[in-house]
Amino acid sequence: MTAEETGLRIQEALDRLTGGEQVAGEQLVRELMAFYGDGLTRLVRALPPHTLGPLLDDPAVAGLLVLHDLHPEDVTARISRALDSLPEPVEVLGFDPGTGSLRLRRTKTGCGSAEQDIEAALACHAPEVTAVELDRAPQLLQIGTRPPASAEAR
Repeated sequence: MTAEETGLRIQEALDRLTGGEQVAGEQLVRELMAFYGDGLTRLVRALPPHTLGPLLDDPAVAGLLVLHDLHPEDVTARISRALDSLPEPVEVLGFDPGTGSLRLRRTKTGCGSAEQDIEAALACHAPEVTAVELDRAPQLLQIGTRPPASAEAR
């Protein structure tokens, strides 16, 4: 389960609570987040630096580290890591941290990574990205063979 899926499930549970129950539920989530965050901070600090690197590609680990502000990479590196995990390459045209908007372009024509795949990869690694603008590569003119000449044209 990804951090995004977990967040949605928690929000759905909180939405089912009413009045004072919702306040109590939100407080419970805050306390648990603080508890797990403190424990995760201690674990990350105790790890030798080289051991954390391979774990950064795991979406669940990356999501937890980002959620608790423990991820060792900056947002640019995390965006690259997320995009590198896609089956089709995309080029970063720009990221505006003020708006969270990321502009991308496909580097190959055809049916590459769907926007949902891109957004899912970014949600785990770079939740600072709140909007994705995908510039489409220009469509190439496809040239085929000429149709056979009809007998009448001969």
